[in-house]
Amino acid sequence: MFKYDKKLPYPINIKKKDLKMAKYIITQFGGANGELGAALRYFSQKFSMPTEEGKNLLNSIATEEFGHNEMICTMVHQLMKGATLEEIEEAGLSSMYTEHGKGIYPTDSNGVPFSVTVFNSVGDPIADLVEDMAAEQKARVTYEHLIDLACDEDVIQPLLFLRQREIVHFERFKELYEKYKKMGY
Repeated sequence: MFKYDKKLPYPINIKKKDLKMAKYIITQFGGANGELGAALRYFSQKFSMPTEEGKNLLNSIATEEFGHNEMICTMVHQLMKGATLEEIEEAGLSSMYTEHGKGIYPTDSNGVPFSVTVFNSVGDPIADLVEDMAAEQKARVTYEHLIDLACDEDVIQPLLFLRQREIVHFERFKELYEKYKKMGY
């Protein structure tokens, strides 16, 4: 079912170290509105979709979200490449370093670890799709905030790509939601 292409959905080549931006961007890996929660949410919810079309849509978007996780982790890794202990402390990443060194770990920008409590799967296609549309909007807004904070085009361009994918996902969920409403679900 899954196939790994060994390439990112959008090329990332960040040349400038920026640990503060890395601290902000990690929230899209492990934060409440991040890509890990989205991937797991849609993967879990697909089993309750009443049609193959719905199952396939949620599975396809879940798979794409896993690719977005790889993009986020790549960005954080490149932004932190070559960081000294002093730079890590100055960026407010000492707690993260204490537990994980320079490894990538799913947290929000405050260092709160990822929790599955940030998403739901209730087995009702309408309720789940409404949550999915809201999740995509929250992720879009988070990307817009990250873009506002970014100064480097090498960071901004992948963030713009990811923001656009949130809009596309919202539209696909909305189409399925409207179809299911007409079908009486």
